[in-house]
Amino acid sequence: MSPRASRASAAENATVVTSQKVREGRTDEYQRWQDKANRAAREFEGFVAAEVYPPGAGEENEWVTVFRFSDMDHLTAWLDSSRRQDLLQEATGLFEGPPTQEVLQGGTPSEQAPEAVTAVISHEVRPGHEQAFLDWQQKAREAQEKAPGFMGSELFKPVRGVQEHWVVVFRFDSREHLDHWLESDTRKTLLEEGEKHFTSFDVRKVGSSFSGWFQFDHGKGGSAPPNWKQAMSVVLALYPTVMVLNLTVGIALEKLTIREYIGLFLSNVLSVSALTWLLMPLVNKALAFWLVPERCTSRRIQVLGTGVVVLGYLVSIGVFGLITGQIW
Repeated sequence: MSPRASRASAAENATVVTSQKVREGRTDEYQRWQDKANRAAREFEGFVAAEVYPPGAGEENEWVTVFRFSDMDHLTAWLDSSRRQDLLQEATGLFEGPPTQEVLQGGTPSEQAPEAVTAVISHEVRPGHEQAFLDWQQKAREAQEKAPGFMGSELFKPVRGVQEHWVVVFRFDSREHLDHWLESDTRKTLLEEGEKHFTSFDVRKVGSSFSGWFQFDHGKGGSAPPNWKQAMSVVLALYPTVMVLNLTVGIALEKLTIREYIGLFLSNVLSVSALTWLLMPLVNKALAFWLVPERCTSRRIQVLGTGVVVLGYLVSIGVFGLITGQIW
């Protein structure tokens, strides 16, 4: 099942996040059904994207789906449609209990960093405690910003007649860092303090293993690094990748008398794969202080990050010069 299908970006957006625990032994049936539901949603006006996130390793068989539409009217038209009701009826028996669903209006949808993990937390706020809840959320955000791997958060207010809960969405650069925050003493203390403002809350995690190299979302929009930083970072990872492949795979292919254009294609496949799933995630984490616009807030950090990348260039050139015996 394809994890994502999209038609276009939207200036305004409305999103529904649904969590469903699939019955044991029925995962294949569920995936076929979900593909069918995705295709049906794409036929509705205002559709932007559909994403499906499988459960993480060691977690219960709980699948998270995300449907984005250009605005709330188009989203509710899909949610209330007879087509969707028929699909839900068709899926009876696939799930353990009813799904959990949050509807989010507004926000800035964007790609995550390759290993980013998102937590979606819905709160049932006590009547009359809305402002106190907002003050508590601000305190929680300030504490989150000090946690390792924190990438940003966004708060969604209830949508009258559609969504009664307040929903917080926040991202960390890895599942390990997210779990560390969720289980931290700081968060436990915050929850104890916040219990007087909400009656219940629910947490679900959404992970994406392949979402692009450079997107960092802090809920403020425009969070991708400048093009020149992207280019410098790619070169930092690309040059050693190409050199290693030339000195290993390239020599092996030459000995096997593989045609040059085929060898070049194979090398490109290997280099892009290495960048996407291995090197760029490492570069993003190591240089996040410089790549993430909201973190690079001073000239000192700007100069430091640029210097680190240039130093990486020089080290790589020196190492491969020694290896090839062509150092001057």
